[in-house]
Amino acid sequence: MAKLNFGGTEENVVTREEFPLAKAQEVLKNETVAVIGYGVQGPGQALNQKENGINVIVGQRKNSKSWDKAVADGFVPGQTLFEIEEALEKGTIICYLLSDAAQIAMWPIVKKHLTPGKALYFSHGFGITYKEQTGIIPPADVDVILVAPKGSGTSLRRMFLQGRGLNSSFAIFQDATGKAHDRVIALGIAVGSGYLFETNFKKEVYSDLTGERGTLMGAIQGIFAAQYEVLRKNGHSPSESFNETVEELTQSLMPLVAENGMDWMYANCSTTAQRGALDWWKKFRDATLPVFSDLYNSVATGAEAARSIDLNSKDDYRAKLEVELAELHNSEMWQAGRTVRSLRPENQPGK
Repeated sequence: MAKLNFGGTEENVVTREEFPLAKAQEVLKNETVAVIGYGVQGPGQALNQKENGINVIVGQRKNSKSWDKAVADGFVPGQTLFEIEEALEKGTIICYLLSDAAQIAMWPIVKKHLTPGKALYFSHGFGITYKEQTGIIPPADVDVILVAPKGSGTSLRRMFLQGRGLNSSFAIFQDATGKAHDRVIALGIAVGSGYLFETNFKKEVYSDLTGERGTLMGAIQGIFAAQYEVLRKNGHSPSESFNETVEELTQSLMPLVAENGMDWMYANCSTTAQRGALDWWKKFRDATLPVFSDLYNSVATGAEAARSIDLNSKDDYRAKLEVELAELHNSEMWQAGRTVRSLRPENQPGK
């Protein structure tokens, strides 16, 4: 394990150079990795492991859309695709990749199959961190580990197919066998991580919930909506408002940030843009800092977890969710976005 120094703060990281795929294959050669759930993270992680030479099976409800998707992806019923309980019985490493609400509902069945020496693998620290609310308390004689890719399962799969890796965090909650470290790093490499950085279950879920509600999704949508509204109220067209709010950011500037950082992106913009950004970024920081502090506190106290568990477990949750998502889908800003995207050169007929 290597150490990276970030301005005086050291972090433990693992790269594919020091822990190559061949080593991961050796660690996992006698394991059967059972991926339970084939929704958000399941397909990417299962397929990447399979194509990396790991013995992977999928557990899913028969005749569900996810079962059919697993079949379409090449998993064979009775050979590498099983009903959930059969996969749980066969697996020596249980990749528990159901949604947080579904993990709670399925836990009594999963726990029954966690025999001594197995490993219980998560990609989110929710169930363990908030165990008083979820009831997910593993037996003491199994390893409990985590690999959390820093992106969607779709991104994990797409980057794998491009020969790239999506960075992931890793954590060990319980090392019952003495093999938890090698198991978790091997799995992290096998699912297609770029590099792995160490955390713990609590920090993973606190940062994850804060990020999703903050700059990754909630805050960015809120900022987009506010700027778009101001531009529209001041007479700018939907096309101009969307391009200046979203399109330029996602298509032009964020790739520069991803390539070399925000400071480099600033240095490669006009002096007028630099001046304005330097004058205004601290105002936005100061305006949003109290909101982020409130958000983190809500995560740390368990309030966000309680709300998620409560709402996501209701029978009418899906119907109400569709109404909320439709509000975004039907908003003028994202309607404008669909039109703008259709006009990109790569989306034109004949391309």
